[in-house]
Amino acid sequence: MSATASSLNQQPAAEHVAHAAAPSAQPQFRGEPIHVPNATLEPFWVRALLMTIALAFLALFLVVPLLAVFAEAFKKGGEAYLAAIIEPDAISAIKLTLLTAAIAVPLNLVFGIAASWTIAKFEFRGKNVLLTLIDLPFSVSPVISGLIYVLLFGAQGWLGPWLRDHDIKILFAVPGIVLATIFVTFPFVARELIPLMQAQGSEEEEAALVLGASGWKTFRHVTLPNIKWGLLYGVILCNARAMGEFGAVSVVSGHIRGETNTIPLQVEILYNEYNFQAAFAVASLLAFLALLTLALKSFIEWRLREVVQPYGYIEIKAGQS
Repeated sequence: MSATASSLNQQPAAEHVAHAAAPSAQPQFRGEPIHVPNATLEPFWVRALLMTIALAFLALFLVVPLLAVFAEAFKKGGEAYLAAIIEPDAISAIKLTLLTAAIAVPLNLVFGIAASWTIAKFEFRGKNVLLTLIDLPFSVSPVISGLIYVLLFGAQGWLGPWLRDHDIKILFAVPGIVLATIFVTFPFVARELIPLMQAQGSEEEEAALVLGASGWKTFRHVTLPNIKWGLLYGVILCNARAMGEFGAVSVVSGHIRGETNTIPLQVEILYNEYNFQAAFAVASLLAFLALLTLALKSFIEWRLREVVQPYGYIEIKAGQS
C-alpha cells in the first residue's frame, strides 16, 4: 500500500520532469504559436543575409526600372503624358494590341482546356509527344517563330504564291500578328490546368457519368467549377504575354505605323526617334498591365491555396456538396 502511494505521489513529479525535458511536446492552446526547435532553423545572420540579397535584387532589377518608367512618363507633366497616349499612332497601337489579345486569348483558352482534359483524363500513345509540343514555345525564341511564319506565308515562302494569287494577306497584317501571338502564348493555359486536373483525378467525373449526367453537363457542373481559378490564372498570364509580346510580332508586322504596330513596337519606334517622354508614356501602359496582372495573380494564388493542398489533395470544405 505504501509502495503504491509512493508511486502515485512521484508520478506528477516524473511528468513534470518529462515536460521540462521536452517543452515542444507540451500541448498547445488554440492560437498559441507552435514551438519550433532552434536546431531546425538557420542562424539569424543567414536568414538576414538571404533576405537582404533577395530584396536588393528585386529593388535593383524590378522596382527601380518600374519607377524610372513612370518618372520619365510624367517628367513633362500630365498634359504631355496624355498627349502622348492619345496620339493617333499610339491609339492605333493600343487598338491593335487589344484586338490581338481578344482573338488569341479565347483561342488559347479553348486549346488549353482541350489539351489539359486530354492529357489529365486519358491515357494514349503520343501523350509525352503532346506535352513536348505544348512546351515548344518556351524553348524556341519568339524571333525564330516569327521567321517560321515568314517562311510559310512570305512572298517567297511555301504558301506565298498561292496566297498572292487569292489576294490573301497574312504577313504585315493583322492575321500574321495574331498567329505569331497565338504561337508564343498557347502553353500558358494548358500548363496551368494540366497539373491541377491531374491532382484532382477523374473520380468526380466518373461518379457524375454513373449518375446519368451527359459529358457536357459533367464538364459544366463538375470539372469547370474545380478548375475555374487555375483557368483564370492561365488566362491572365496568357493575356499579359499577348499584350507584351515583341520578338515574334516584330518579325511579322512590318512596322507599318498606324497599321501593324502594337504597343511594344510603338515604344521601340518612339525611342529610336529620341522621343523619350512619349516612349515612356506608352510603355507605362504595359507597366500598368504588369501591376494589374501581379495583383490578380496574387489573388488567384491565394484562392488556389484554399482549393489545392500542398500535396495535391482537394480540400472538402464544410457545407459543400
